[in-house]
Amino acid sequence: MPNQDENSHYITPEQLCIGLYVHLDLSWMDHPFTFSSFKIKNQEQIETIRRLGLEKIRYSPARSDSAPQPRHSQLQVGNIQSEPEPEPEPEVSAQDMAHLEAKRQRIARLNARRAAIDSCEKDFLSAAQVAKGLDRAIFSRPREAAEAGARMVERMVDSLMTDKDIAIHLMNDRAGGEEVYYHSLNVAVLALMLAKELGLSAEEIRMLGTAALFHDVGKAEIPDRILLKTEALNRAEQTLYEQHCQWSVDAARKAGLSADIQAIIGQHHEFCDGSGYPSKLKLQAIHPLARILALVNHFDTLCNRAIPADSHTPHEALALIFAQQRSKFDPLPLNTFIRCMGVYPPGSIVMLSNETYGIVVSVNSSRPLKPQVLVHVPGGRPEDAPIIDLEEETDLNISKSLKAAQLPREAMESLSPRKRLTYFFAPKDND
Repeated sequence: MPNQDENSHYITPEQLCIGLYVHLDLSWMDHPFTFSSFKIKNQEQIETIRRLGLEKIRYSPARSDSAPQPRHSQLQVGNIQSEPEPEPEPEVSAQDMAHLEAKRQRIARLNARRAAIDSCEKDFLSAAQVAKGLDRAIFSRPREAAEAGARMVERMVDSLMTDKDIAIHLMNDRAGGEEVYYHSLNVAVLALMLAKELGLSAEEIRMLGTAALFHDVGKAEIPDRILLKTEALNRAEQTLYEQHCQWSVDAARKAGLSADIQAIIGQHHEFCDGSGYPSKLKLQAIHPLARILALVNHFDTLCNRAIPADSHTPHEALALIFAQQRSKFDPLPLNTFIRCMGVYPPGSIVMLSNETYGIVVSVNSSRPLKPQVLVHVPGGRPEDAPIIDLEEETDLNISKSLKAAQLPREAMESLSPRKRLTYFFAPKDND
């Protein structure tokens, strides 16, 4: 049963009028509307609701622009209440049939979107297993690790270069009870996507992807007391931490990776304004591909802090980088990254213009302002929550970004915001 807002009231179908904000206490599949809660805009919607056969309809006075029509039983002739006329049996009109057919098509598209995300998730889990193995093998079997990493990058690049439009999907952060967030894989996915959008060659994209996979392997030499420390590092700890760049380069050299890849790895913490490390290089002295790696590495670090509660939302991370840290990054990759990820990247918790809560689950890099959003349907089962495409829902848009803590409990349970944001890409479904 749906949760009934204490500010909601019930009316009969005869009381419906334009301007009422109604809640249809039906499964999303059992009515022709995009949402189960909405403000009535026209007489056609009123007739459609009446033909649903509901005896009573829930509405929210505070969100309505008008009051309900009076009930027939409240109308009086003199002092005698008039007898209500019997309600005619609901008839299915041609308009209803058209609405239902449109809803069936929407459900088919929803199923296709879920299937695409499921397929993408399988590819991601396969890649995550490889990434997990690389971190273990790079020191014991460095040449084998390099070859395995190169094969995985080759598969990812083939997918990128074959498909014109790429969608960045939000993945589940757990599989079988195990956390499957891998910073190196996340960074590789974002770096490859950005490299494609920048028009780099397949060879450059391969180099960047390989560097991204191995950029942090040197952290294996750093004690957990430093890696997992939640307060600021002291000077000695920071100096030791910064050594991971060189240790990662050393591992890459032993694995037989090229001088270019070694340079990209060694410079992944260099910033264009000279504030980075280990060498405080400036723009022209930094390898062009390292500038890309530094950007996406920084973005992922902002979104996935050691303590998840300290993480920025993707929307906040992009806003912070653009507003306060722009000088640290090459303008071309930065502007391209923001354009591709959109104002609300996957993982952003949002409120839509109709006051519905949702989480962005997919962004098409060529149309980033119209993402796909998993929406919360009050009273519905989480597994039935629809994924809507804002490219199709032209009267809807995102009104603002939210923190997970701002969600009502039911929406939090329905949307299950990820503690870790994990991305993977797939061809855009052009259904």
